Amino acid sequence: MFNKFQFFKKEQILNQDKNNIELFRKHAVEIYNELCKDKLAHLKIDDYIYDTSIAVDELGLDEDLVNQLVDDYVAQIIKATIVFDDYMEVLQDSKNKKVTLDYTPFRELAHKNLGVARNLRIRDAEKLLYELMKKNDLEYLFLCLEALKVSAIKLRPQCAYDTLKLIEVKNFLS
Repeated sequence: MFNKFQFFKKEQILNQDKNNIELFRKHAVEIYNELCKDKLAHLKIDDYIYDTSIAVDELGLDEDLVNQLVDDYVAQIIKATIVFDDYMEVLQDSKNKKVTLDYTPFRELAHKNLGVARNLRIRDAEKLLYELMKKNDLEYLFLCLEALKVSAIKLRPQCAYDTLKLIEVKNFLS
C-alpha cells in the first residue's frame, strides 16, 4: 500500500554523493509536484516557494538566524519522518488486525513539528502537518508524509542530505 514513493529508502538515498545534491533536489521536486498536483491538489501547495524574508519581517529576526532555524527545521523533519514511518507501520498493522487505531503518538509528533513550521512561516509544511494531525485515512496520511519529506529536501537539499548521511552513519555504528 505504501510503496510508491518511499523517498528515503536506502537504495535511493544512500547512493547519492555530494556531487549529486542537485539531482537529489530535482528528484524531491518531481515527487512533490506529482503529489501536490494530483492527490494533494486541494491543499494548493504545488507552487509554494518558501521565502525567508517573511519570517525575518514578521519575527523581527536576523536573516542568518532564520536560515539557521530553517536548517534546524529541515534536520528535525528528516529525523521525525523516520519516526512517522514507524508509527505508520504500527497503524497499518493495527488496521490489518482490525484493532482500534491509536493515532495519539503520530498526532503528537505532527503537532510538535507543526509549531516549528508555523513559527518559521513554512506554509506548505503547515498544511501538510495539519493534515497529519487531523486525518484518519492511512493512505492519505502516507501521501502527506511523503510530501512533507520531499518538501524538506526541496527547502534545503544540502541540509537534508547531510542529515540523512549522519543518520546512516549513526545506524551503521550502532
